[in-house]
Amino acid sequence: MAKLTKNQKLALSKVELGKAYTLADASALVKEITSTKFDASVDIDVRLGVDPRKANQMVRGVVTLPHGTGKQVRVLALCTPDKEEEAKAAGADYVGLDEYINKIKGGWTDIDVIITMPAIMGKIGALGRVLGPRGLMPNPKSGTVTNEVGAAVREVKAGKIDFKVDKAGIVHSSIGKISFGADQICENAREFVATLNKLKPSAAKGTYIKSIFLSSTMSLGIKVDPRSVDDGQ
Repeated sequence: MAKLTKNQKLALSKVELGKAYTLADASALVKEITSTKFDASVDIDVRLGVDPRKANQMVRGVVTLPHGTGKQVRVLALCTPDKEEEAKAAGADYVGLDEYINKIKGGWTDIDVIITMPAIMGKIGALGRVLGPRGLMPNPKSGTVTNEVGAAVREVKAGKIDFKVDKAGIVHSSIGKISFGADQICENAREFVATLNKLKPSAAKGTYIKSIFLSSTMSLGIKVDPRSVDDGQ
């Protein structure tokens, strides 16, 4: 068995394994046990009582975090010429159409989100093999295919993220940075879980939110009591 480092021992001394903490306490604790020299991401993992293999139990959505993600999101706006200035003014990092489609065909994917328009999806469909595996394919359900290009860019830059339950029934997402205040982490997590609750499929039976864990990039996972999210603790 690998020998524990000093920081790992410190983290273990502060986290009681198996204990379910209130969301507020977990948000403060994740900061205490993170010792990275870089600004680590704060992640949330929520196990849902759904069967993702069934279409009527698929959970997918978008949420705008109150305090953003803390990340510099690189946005590409693939739009018609009449929308280019709107996209630039909203903060898009790259704006254009055919030149960027050709770059992507060549393997360029140095972006985090692509915003495009319904009329252009015919051209973008051919990029599925490149964009699909990287989670970059625009989708109307996530608000990345719209004629309101400027508004969509602003929302993404402000902290709008999309999420999808995986094959194991878990929704995983980054909800901030370890440099955030504990209150900011807590409020972002609460908004994320509240959005999941709104998306509960009618076909899902039994307990919907089975477990919640908070962690940072290289920290232990901290178990959160789901009841504390609802009652504001």
